[in-house]
Amino acid sequence: MIENTIFNTALYIRLSREDGDKEESDSIGNQRKMLTEYVRRHEEMVLHDTYVDDGYSGTNFHRPAFRRLLEDIEDGTINCVIVKDLSRFGRDYIDTGRYLERYFPDHDIRFIAVTDNIDSFKHSYDMLLPIKNVFNEQYARDISKKVQSSFKAKQSAGEFVGAFTSYGYKRSPQDRHKLIIDAYAADIVRRIFKMYVTGFGKVKIAHILNEEEILCPSEYKKLNGENYTNCNRLEKTSYWTYSTINSMLKNQMYIGNMVQGKTQRRMKGKPKPLRLDKWIVVKDTHEAIIDKDTWNKVQTLLTRRTRNLDLNSNMSIFAGYLVCGDCGRAMAKKNYVVKGQKYHRYTCGTYTRSGKDYCSPHSIAHHSLEKIILDDLNVMIQNIENLKELITNQEAAMITTQQVSDGELTKLNEELLSVQHKKKRIYQDYSEDMLTKEEYVSYRQEYIDKEKHLMKKIDALCEKQNAEPDANIFQNPWIKRLLSLRSIDHLDRDIVIEMIHKIIIYENHRIKIVYNFSEEMDTLFSLSYQLQNEKIG
Repeated sequence: MIENTIFNTALYIRLSREDGDKEESDSIGNQRKMLTEYVRRHEEMVLHDTYVDDGYSGTNFHRPAFRRLLEDIEDGTINCVIVKDLSRFGRDYIDTGRYLERYFPDHDIRFIAVTDNIDSFKHSYDMLLPIKNVFNEQYARDISKKVQSSFKAKQSAGEFVGAFTSYGYKRSPQDRHKLIIDAYAADIVRRIFKMYVTGFGKVKIAHILNEEEILCPSEYKKLNGENYTNCNRLEKTSYWTYSTINSMLKNQMYIGNMVQGKTQRRMKGKPKPLRLDKWIVVKDTHEAIIDKDTWNKVQTLLTRRTRNLDLNSNMSIFAGYLVCGDCGRAMAKKNYVVKGQKYHRYTCGTYTRSGKDYCSPHSIAHHSLEKIILDDLNVMIQNIENLKELITNQEAAMITTQQVSDGELTKLNEELLSVQHKKKRIYQDYSEDMLTKEEYVSYRQEYIDKEKHLMKKIDALCEKQNAEPDANIFQNPWIKRLLSLRSIDHLDRDIVIEMIHKIIIYENHRIKIVYNFSEEMDTLFSLSYQLQNEKIG
């Protein structure tokens, strides 16, 4: 880039109360006004578009306007991005640093944070930039804790703070933290409880409601204008299910108790489910739909109809761990006999109860599933043992490698400074008519290419140094446990409970195993990939 470059400029604006953004100074309008005025004062800038993420947290980059901004960068339609300050761009210091120090330079993007006095065109990022990014994330983390504390206080006081009410209730027009009865839906709830008390099973109740074309809770919410989605449902599954009926029959909201705090909100990632004894339950906060007598009868029936399965004869070692990869429902066990020998397989619960119009079988035989999981566990154990040996050998050469890398990095930085200095000199020579335009353009492109090449080599070397293998991971309790096993001869219920979080079954015997130690394995596999690349290099 040179001084007379025309910059097609993007203004990026973000606001989120959960990040603790100040309503006045950080408002969308004030950010837009400040950034538009900044562009107006700079003749080399042409405003291309404004990208606004209103109500999106800065702790991650999964924001629609930001994704659109990246698409325009990839298309080459913009070459300059302006934000009010770094916290508007992002509060995750790792991803923020990656965009500012790698992605933008690789795409020749000029980045400006007005109030932080950052302009990548005028000078490189200073040493305080990573510290500012860390501070922004820690500030967001602190605000997140305060928001959670505020939510918990409201929940403990019996105030409704959820996004969506339980089917049968709606928010009070006078106080959005109070619930009132939705007459139509409440009648359906009463009918469901009555049918169950009189002997109808949960599957039968769902069939009756579906046959009468009564909208299920999620579809009823959509009909009433609520932006509700259920991530475990197929697009066409607008129907009542066993799971829906089962949840409703156990929901204390219907006897007037406010039940909240079922999950623990986290600044990043999905909310973490909490045990039932950790839920926040406040009694008699709103009008009941179901009377106490009916409620008690239903709870007694639910307990009485629950089979106490014999682990050795009835219960599969995978019970409670298998889910359909498409509809998210639990898999059902089905027995079958071949040549007098009894076997069993697993089939999607939705398919079993509701038929092929709602989901497909996703069938897999028990012995096939057992072999897949057993083989996978043993492969991981063997890989861990091999990786430990690899790292032990790697550590012996690490000190020498570090010394060589430091010397190479110093040399590359010196070369980069020299190229950047020459690039500036040729512009001065051109402006003083010491070079023709053709000569200037030719030299400039040559130096730009050298600069990019050197910066990529420096980035690669820095990344290699920052990601040196850490043998301490083998002190992790999960890794130590896997190493202690050496190998697993057969699966039993104890191994499944200890090792596995969830098993997702797709069609054609494709499965995804989510282990209780998945994060540790991701770290190890990443480490293995890095070391293998180093050996190849």
